[in-house]
Amino acid sequence: MEKRKKTNVYKFKENKNSSKVRKILSINKRLGRILIAFFLILIMLIFRIGWLQIVQGAELKEEMYRQLTTSKTISPKRGTIYDSTGKALAMSAQVDTVSIDPTRIVVEDDDENVAETMTKALKEKVAKAFSEIFDLDYNETLEKVSSDSKNVTIAKKVENDKIEELKKWMEENKIYSGINIDEDTKRYYPYNNLASNLIGFCGTDNQGLWGLESTWNDVLTGTPGKVTSAQDAVQELIPYENGTYIAPQNGNDITLTIDANIQQIAEKYLKQACEENKCEDGGNVIIMNPNTGDILAMATYPDYNLNTPYTLDYISEKDWDKMSSEEQNTKLQETWNNRAITSTYEPGSVFKIVTAAAGLEENIVDSDTSGVFYCNGSQEVSGVTIYCANRAQHGSQSLRDALKNSCNPAFIQLGQKIGAATLYRYCDAFGLFDTTGFADIGYSGYSGERSGLFWELGDVKDVELATMSFGQRFRITPLQMITAVSAVANDGVLMKPRIAKEIKNTDTGAVTTIEPVEVRQVISKETAETMLDMLETVVDSGSGRYAQVKGYSVAGKTGTSEPDPSDEDAGYVSSFAAITPVESPEVVILLTLYGPKSGNYYGSTLAGPVVSQILTEVLPYLGIPSDTTDSNTTAKTKALSNVKNKTMAEAKKIIENQGFDCEISGDSDDLVTEQVPVAGTGLIEGSIVKLYSKDNDTRVSQTVPSLKGMTLSEAKAALKNKNLNIKYSGSGKVASQDITSGTSVEEGTVISVVLQD
Repeated sequence: MEKRKKTNVYKFKENKNSSKVRKILSINKRLGRILIAFFLILIMLIFRIGWLQIVQGAELKEEMYRQLTTSKTISPKRGTIYDSTGKALAMSAQVDTVSIDPTRIVVEDDDENVAETMTKALKEKVAKAFSEIFDLDYNETLEKVSSDSKNVTIAKKVENDKIEELKKWMEENKIYSGINIDEDTKRYYPYNNLASNLIGFCGTDNQGLWGLESTWNDVLTGTPGKVTSAQDAVQELIPYENGTYIAPQNGNDITLTIDANIQQIAEKYLKQACEENKCEDGGNVIIMNPNTGDILAMATYPDYNLNTPYTLDYISEKDWDKMSSEEQNTKLQETWNNRAITSTYEPGSVFKIVTAAAGLEENIVDSDTSGVFYCNGSQEVSGVTIYCANRAQHGSQSLRDALKNSCNPAFIQLGQKIGAATLYRYCDAFGLFDTTGFADIGYSGYSGERSGLFWELGDVKDVELATMSFGQRFRITPLQMITAVSAVANDGVLMKPRIAKEIKNTDTGAVTTIEPVEVRQVISKETAETMLDMLETVVDSGSGRYAQVKGYSVAGKTGTSEPDPSDEDAGYVSSFAAITPVESPEVVILLTLYGPKSGNYYGSTLAGPVVSQILTEVLPYLGIPSDTTDSNTTAKTKALSNVKNKTMAEAKKIIENQGFDCEISGDSDDLVTEQVPVAGTGLIEGSIVKLYSKDNDTRVSQTVPSLKGMTLSEAKAALKNKNLNIKYSGSGKVASQDITSGTSVEEGTVISVVLQD
């Protein structure tokens, strides 16, 4: 019994120890497996990392760069349009375009719901910032930020202050990804309305939409460049060996024949004439150098601000809102049009210059043989009675008399002597059947210029020939008419009108000069001289006497065309063409006023005085000497020097040495970019001159006071108090001033006054 018990005890102890060992072995076995698995995974990771780093490294690196690579178009700088004195009329300012990649404006999180909620909040935050900084509609902006597109434009042509505000917001909120700021340019017109109908404007993409901006778009635009680079999440550049940069080819600069100062004078008096005489259809004026064909001014009224072309200042907001969208669009295009080239009109008696020149050149008539024509107040033609403006009759007349009196019956008789075929031949020679090509600068560009509208020669019967002889029932453009008149002033040689003087390649500096073009000899020099002599009589003692300019000889012709009975909307057209000085013509001007409602519609009394006002300022500005030497009645003036591109200090010294006061805007080392008045302006001693630099060009405006009735000293003091200048003629008290009281003008502007006892 005792042996069994011992045996049993032994077995029990042996089984207990074995169980512990088995447990330990089991644990060790599991740990071994875990370690083996760990080392296997580690080996696989090392292998994978090695594979990615060594085998696929270059490929993955390239793929990463492809994802971060951006390819952008670099906009070229659009060329500048200058006037003949170097003043920039249309220029491009540096701006930026803001765009986004909405797919990169996201928040990453393992929880998809959290990521979606946070991304939505981020997009709302970005949209709110954009809408506040750029004055955009929040809902429309949020729609863009929330889109699936990879490139959405938020704001174009953004000025630097707004960009700085955006960058500050991005920095404060640590938001960079998906927001792009790209350099761009914006078209800017420093002189707002000046020559607006001629220059035209650009769209938001810097493409010319109207006027010369459109006609010369290919020359001004240039060729875009391209840059390919890589950027990280905060838009910092990172190395990218395949990056490329193709520089843009900037647009060419173009210098016009237009003189901004002459343009301002023309626009001032044109606007005044249209408003005072209620010319509902507006008007236009062209000033040309007959020897070269250079257009010194080309103005249309109403005009518009080139910087805001879709807002018409002369129409109230209330009246504009009453119009339908179609009516608004029609009114915009009517206002944008340059009527000097796009609209035709019946020239009226100004055309008698062509008829008279044809009669002289064909030896059908001479200038002073009396009794060649007879006027009893009307002329019967094929059963139709055509009246003279003077129903009391002119009686027996020479050609000189007929021009001086602007007698329709006399010119009907002359037209009958010339004949339709011959008269048409001279119309063709004077360029009335074709466009002038004034904006042609060596390539094909559509300028919108129209040619004359005439009957077919076979349809010209007695009545048509009669009305044509004195300038009615056919239509031409004002530019065609002044070009024909300029041929008479240029010894009978027709010149092609020239609006551009040169083209400059801004990248190479190469300059292409556009030379004056002689078209043809239309009439002989002798005939041209006879015409000038007769036209001077028109101004000296005939119907054009209201266009006289003190101190200068002027030749000219009035024009009053009656409405076409077949056109219900047609009104009277009052016009005047003048040539001066007669001895050696340098200026030809044509003023045309459409549909005057003031009761006065005659070219002699309506258009003539306006031409006189314009020439009274333009001729001295051009330095054309006057035959008046009475210094007691005219201010002694000195031409203001051109100090542009000189330092402020140097320019101030030059101006003060001329006897003028000078005020500068900027530091003494800054370069002068603008001066008011412009160089060449005649100023009396003590006049104020304002100088501006590129970074300090804040102009100050003053309201012109009423000077009427003041003595010269009182007028001087009143203007000097407002930093305005005076130019005067005559003696006594102020009888008139060229810029009406209440008008806002820049400091330094010259106000011309006439003194009378």
